[in-house]
Amino acid sequence: MPTIGDQHIVKSYDEELKRLHDSLARMAGLAEAQLHKSVEALEKRDSDLAGQVMNADHEIDEIEHFINEQTVRVLALRAPVADDLRQVISALKVAGDIERIADHAANAAKRSLVLNQMPPVAPMRSLVRMGKLVAELLGEVLNAYLTHDAERALAVRSRDQEVDDLYSSLFREILTYMMEDARTITSCSHLMFIAKNIERVGDHATNIAEQTYFVATGRSLNDQRPKRDTSSFEGAVQE
Repeated sequence: MPTIGDQHIVKSYDEELKRLHDSLARMAGLAEAQLHKSVEALEKRDSDLAGQVMNADHEIDEIEHFINEQTVRVLALRAPVADDLRQVISALKVAGDIERIADHAANAAKRSLVLNQMPPVAPMRSLVRMGKLVAELLGEVLNAYLTHDAERALAVRSRDQEVDDLYSSLFREILTYMMEDARTITSCSHLMFIAKNIERVGDHATNIAEQTYFVATGRSLNDQRPKRDTSSFEGAVQE
């Protein structure tokens, strides 16, 4: 029978794991909201909303810092094993992915401020469509991670190809638009950078899906997920 001291240690350990989970849930919710706002700011040419996205990035950074400290503390003092160890290790990796997602959303919002000073261009519609798809997948995978739903995570992972297809199609559309009207080169260049930021969010969502599968099953996905983004062969921008 466990002693009172043992019960206290177990309760304290459970509380530390719960704080870690709750912090990740908070961070995930903020990042998801940031991406939705960033896409909405693009669609509505809303500079005020874009500014909100840029200014809110620091809160996510602070939560990531707490998660990093908390995972190190749990690893050092509790020596977790099995399910708990996977949960703690994945928290560190997923927090990094979520922080980068928020950065990409902020970068997209920053460039939308510049676009709002120029006449709208047709490829924006395709960019917004891609942004909404990625936002949908992000919401799905974050819910899957927080509930340890491996099947739901795999479904998100398999849809990464949809994002790649949209990105490649958008890249060609933007190039064509620039060639047909040189006056749009500046605005379309910003669209390219925004598209790359959104595509990278899709990649981070896929990373989270793979971590979810690992946490839920104890197995890694060793197969290389197929990538159909061909823009890198056509001189795509990187950011």
